[in-house]
Amino acid sequence: MSLALLFSPQGSQAVGMGRDLADASPAARAAFDEADATLGWSISEAAWNGPEAFLNDTRQTQPCLLTTSVAALRALEERGAVTPAFVAGHSVGEYAALVAARVLRFDAALRLVARRAALMAEAGAGGGMSAVIGLDRASVEDVVAAVGRPAELVVANDNAPGQVVVSGTLEALAAADEPMKAAGARRVIPLPVSGAFHSPLMAGVADALREAFAAEAWSDARVPVVSNVTAEPTTDAERIRALLAEQVRSPVEWVRSVERMRTDAVNTMIELGSGAALVGMVRRIAPEVHAHAVHDAASLGAAAEALARPVEATAS
Repeated sequence: MSLALLFSPQGSQAVGMGRDLADASPAARAAFDEADATLGWSISEAAWNGPEAFLNDTRQTQPCLLTTSVAALRALEERGAVTPAFVAGHSVGEYAALVAARVLRFDAALRLVARRAALMAEAGAGGGMSAVIGLDRASVEDVVAAVGRPAELVVANDNAPGQVVVSGTLEALAAADEPMKAAGARRVIPLPVSGAFHSPLMAGVADALREAFAAEAWSDARVPVVSNVTAEPTTDAERIRALLAEQVRSPVEWVRSVERMRTDAVNTMIELGSGAALVGMVRRIAPEVHAHAVHDAASLGAAAEALARPVEATAS
């Protein structure tokens, strides 16, 4: 078995996330306790009890997702040795991947994600994101170009075949809605985020993050981290820092990331966090890969059992 650990993205949050894991696993419970103590407000209360509007504010969403992902990781590790060939996270999930790779301590990642979330919330007024269902990336890019607002509308996430996310001002997103449908999109779905993330509108956030990164200790990765920006694995701490700052204003190259891991013979991927959004993407990008999620006690048990079974290599 060649394993990759994946960490959940923004948009997968749900009230109650992580609570069942915390009830089932002392290690998961400890992750929530550490987060509460580190940030000085109750991550556990926000994640477990919401309300939904509060949790969907990116200032709460991002630290809660990071904590839930790390809790799931620790719960899985509590069940036995976990030896990934790669780690990767989608957007804010990349910070959990850095904790898994021992690039950042959990408390440092929490402080950085809280800062990232605050900066993105401040920069996000008047912006948003929409998922375009049923069009490939090239077709979405053609519509974006035709709308003619290059500073206000971009492809933000290449998630899976037929699932591409655009980001920009609310006006530009509205202008693109009908053209996307006319080009063949089955649906255009506004996402529960509070800004135009992964777009040029986040340029100031990238600059501010570089300053915040300097206040924390970074180590070379013990496991290669597949970058959202390049879809390439790296272990060098300085390179990871530079790419992580760029990530907030750059597209998330998720299709290329999964394809790269598959090319490097990964045949099992486990998503750690809230829900199974990445599992669905993996199954569309690389259906031959065995994909599992850990988001509650039942899925934790199933993933632990899957890791205990030998899997023949299927990736080329």
